[in-house]
Amino acid sequence: MTVDTTPPLETRGLHVSFGHAAVLRDVNLTVPAHTAVGLVGESGSGKSTLGKTVVGIHRPRTGQVLVHGEDVFSVGKRRRAAMRRQVQYIPQDPYSSLSPRRTIGQTLAEALDPRRADPADHEEAIARVLEQVRLDASTTAKYPHQFSGGQRQRIAIARALILRPRLMIADEITSALDVSVQAEILTLLRSLEATIEASLLFISHNLAVVQALCEYVVVMHQGVIVEQGRVDDVYRDPQHDYTRRLLASVPGSEGFSLD
Repeated sequence: MTVDTTPPLETRGLHVSFGHAAVLRDVNLTVPAHTAVGLVGESGSGKSTLGKTVVGIHRPRTGQVLVHGEDVFSVGKRRRAAMRRQVQYIPQDPYSSLSPRRTIGQTLAEALDPRRADPADHEEAIARVLEQVRLDASTTAKYPHQFSGGQRQRIAIARALILRPRLMIADEITSALDVSVQAEILTLLRSLEATIEASLLFISHNLAVVQALCEYVVVMHQGVIVEQGRVDDVYRDPQHDYTRRLLASVPGSEGFSLD
């Protein structure tokens, strides 16, 4: 049997500007199939802009965004919508992205069928995805305000998972959580890596979290990728001065490791 190794995401020569200000410059990124890639850098480095460009929130000035080999910005509207269902974005703040007027069941049903958000039509899929993120079936009848921050983040992950995407983009999804809840979400993501086929682009300023979760790391600085490679290799022997400064800012940075 032939295994399809086409990357779920590639960007080629990607430039994004806001007005006259260049935010991303010549960004070439590959997220391989069945792989977790960490995208790191300080606030303002362009990493969240990259994630939002991939899912169409921003449009590039030049360059390509390839989803499973097809350029998102060169296909028709209907094909683009189908391609974007293959790439799911998980925002930093799940509370603002969950409708307060919809139950969790309705929110998950809406992801599958935006025109008819009826949980009864998708009962099996909803039950399966809630089990994947370790939430009780009673979750479906409740509203976002009835959950903690960590639980809402699980719901946001479930909303992405229910479409069985090829790629999930997690944008600083642990940064607003306390340390113990961060650990729970990371444990969940590691378990999902072993059981689902989607790749993960994990955007974070937390190098320790990236080391715990990802196989590869991409370092961004002022809208440019300055270094990338296997996490252990980059953390052990950084080649770019900016990467060295990032690693030096981590507590216990000498020989930085979570081991």
